[in-house]
Amino acid sequence: MAAPERTPQPKLVRIQEKGQVTLPADVRRKLGLKKGDLVSVTQTEDGILITPQEVMANKLLDQIGNALRERGLTLDDLIESGREIRGKIVQEKYGIKTP
Repeated sequence: MAAPERTPQPKLVRIQEKGQVTLPADVRRKLGLKKGDLVSVTQTEDGILITPQEVMANKLLDQIGNALRERGLTLDDLIESGREIRGKIVQEKYGIKTP
């Protein structure tokens, strides 16, 4: 039988000048965060959620993919639709026909 998953213990960090905090090294390693990486900061009912930006982008891309599938569309369909719409706008605004 697998051992039950332990809830990580909270780590205390001090807020520095300009609101800066240092994420503990073990947390940065586990998340693969390094100097210069972007994170998303979201205020929640319980506090603050810090999410690596790559994870956030992947979640959003997954949501877009799910929405397309629900409508029976593919990414290629979406791209082609965008080309058609862009062509119509260029023709209406500038009188230029696109191939």
